Amino acid sequence: MKAVVLAGGYATRLWPITHDRPKMFLPVGENTVIDEIFADLEADDRVDEVFVSTNERFADTFVEYLDDSPFEKPTLSVEETVEEDEKFGVVGALEQLVEREGVDDDLIVVAGDNLISFDLGEFATFFEEKRTPTLAAYDVGDRERAKSYGLVDLDGDEVINFQEKPDDPKTTLVSIACYAFPAETLPDLSTYLEDGNNPDEPGWFLQWLQERGSVHAFTFDGAWFDIGTADSYLDAVAYALDNGSLVADGATVENTEIGDVVHVMDGATVTDSTLDRAVVFPDATITDSTIRNSVIDEGATLSGVDLSGALIGAYTSITDGDGF
Repeated sequence: MKAVVLAGGYATRLWPITHDRPKMFLPVGENTVIDEIFADLEADDRVDEVFVSTNERFADTFVEYLDDSPFEKPTLSVEETVEEDEKFGVVGALEQLVEREGVDDDLIVVAGDNLISFDLGEFATFFEEKRTPTLAAYDVGDRERAKSYGLVDLDGDEVINFQEKPDDPKTTLVSIACYAFPAETLPDLSTYLEDGNNPDEPGWFLQWLQERGSVHAFTFDGAWFDIGTADSYLDAVAYALDNGSLVADGATVENTEIGDVVHVMDGATVTDSTLDRAVVFPDATITDSTIRNSVIDEGATLSGVDLSGALIGAYTSITDGDGF
């Protein structure tokens, strides 16, 4: 069995934090999201190779990251894009990877920016039992929230209907970016695209498959976070920290009130300030400030500011005379 970890997005909604950094490398507690995925796949003996699908812009970053990582299975597979508007769509990129790497085995596909509470080994076991295209599904429990996702109706654990971002959701069961495909269905990727179907969202491909045969859903309780915005990233951090806080041993924090869901990393200095629901990257300096619901990138300097809902880029300097 092979696996693909999708890591080709540009995460524009998290800029400037992700302008020069894949969002999969954002810290979530002691680890990154993609490390959690790699660990699951590394531990599963059924998976003998893991392809990390990324773009040309971040390829060198991934090479360095994988060279320094403890994982042996991941290898890089590079899409020929450097900007968001050049992307082939997820299905298009997956079809290219299958052809580029000569994949002809059962295939697990998971987004590298999804924090999920189940072990991917459980998903693989379910897939092996069903021997059909398979997706993972999570009940978001709220119809308003469900409008933003692709939804599935089930009969037992078999998918009988899809809704893509509906105005009137019939269910709150969301299809998340975790899929498995039997080897014999991989050529269907080309057929699907040649027929002019949507190349972007994998859910459309699963719906196309379901209209031609059985598709099953692995449902799970617990947690799922699709890290695409600052709020969803901070929600994932809150989950990883159990709504607590983490101050690295190499950070300096003095005369500062640390609230809930705060992560201050090595080399950061925070003095005479208040932090609540905030992530502070290495070597940032915060003085005499109040920071809420914000992400402060490495090397940034903040002095005398009151920020809420901010994304502060690396090595940015803001003082109380800058209008904050």
